Amino acid sequence: MSSLLIEASHFLAADTPVSAVPTPVSGAPKSLTDKVGTVLGIVSWAGTAAGVLGVLVTGAMMAVSLKRGESSEHMSRLGMVLGGCVLVSTAGPLVGFVFG
Repeated sequence: MSSLLIEASHFLAADTPVSAVPTPVSGAPKSLTDKVGTVLGIVSWAGTAAGVLGVLVTGAMMAVSLKRGESSEHMSRLGMVLGGCVLVSTAGPLVGFVFG
């Protein structure tokens, strides 16, 4: 086993000409980036719409609970909705920062 590892290390460490190493092409095809951009735009719009709807529903539930004289955990629900809104709105810049 060790002789196989030694042989493999000699093979990997051998001087290979630079022309023998392939150079990958960077960038995705234009048609693919257009389709991905369209899908991401739709998902972003849907996430924003869901966040607005979540804030409206939470506000309506708070108003109804207040009218009935009930107290419940609406602030934690509102915090979760607003946290989701922040995550949706900063998803692009966060990914760009991490992988850019």
